[in-house]
Amino acid sequence: TTHEYTFVVSNAFFECFENSLIEKGNAKIEVILTKSETLISTQFQIKGEIELICDRSLEPFNQEIESTNNMLFKFGDTWEELSDEIVVIPRDQQRLNVSQFIYEFICLNIPMKKIHPKLRDQNDVGIIYSSKEEIEENKNNDPRWDKLKGLIK
Repeated sequence: TTHEYTFVVSNAFFECFENSLIEKGNAKIEVILTKSETLISTQFQIKGEIELICDRSLEPFNQEIESTNNMLFKFGDTWEELSDEIVVIPRDQQRLNVSQFIYEFICLNIPMKKIHPKLRDQNDVGIIYSSKEEIEENKNNDPRWDKLKGLIK
């Protein structure tokens, strides 16, 4: 049996989670739930935006989010998380609260570096790796090295 549900989350949703990584946001979540005798297979399709604080300027900005996540709920004796994607639920469970999973899936959309869009085009200071061959090749093409080599002779 397949069922489809649509949820809309807003700021009030994120306020329900203590020490939430997200305070403001809006998203539409479509859940496709397929139930069999031994398990419930779910697919969460999330699309919306969340407000983040820029790591550089500390200005708030909206980050678009979009993801598809799958979960399996197996029927067993007691509630138990087997992995990030598999949870055992009691056989007599009549309702399934998926709000914690939705929150976690939305949090997975937070980028490691939260950079305001207006700062993203600026050059980031990064580490540049050059191979030994590239260094030697650049030495051979640089006229300053030629002058230094002339001093040695």
